[in-house]
Formats: sequence, structure tokens, C-alpha cells
Amino acid sequence: MKVSELRQKSKDELGTLLLDLSRERFNLKMQKGTGQLSKTDQVKKVRRSIARIQTVLKEIASS
Repeated sequence: MKVSELRQKSKDELGTLLLDLSRERFNLKMQKGTGQLSKTDQVKKVRRSIARIQTVLKEIASS
């Protein structure tokens, strides 16, 4: 998801999205630990998406 799309969302929507991505990251880490993860690049994509959302939330809080 692009930063411009994230900036258009409300604080509640971003919080919900952050929670969903955190759960997905946990599931991916479990799959990686058990050797069931086939697309290892997914972990990196989810981690970066979480960082983008957190950045936008900090921007909202500071303004």
C-alpha cells in the first residue's frame, strides 16, 4: 500500500490495518519457523507496510 493511500485513511482505519498486518507478520514468522513458508519475501513486505503505517500515525499525532 502506498503512503498517499495511507494518508487518506482515518486514524481508526490505520489502527485496524496495523493490527491485521501484525497478525499476518506473526503467522508468517510461525510458518518460517516450521519451514512451511514458500514466499520468504512476504515477511519483508509486511514488515515495511507496518513501518509505513506507524510513520503515518506519528505524522497524524504530531499535527
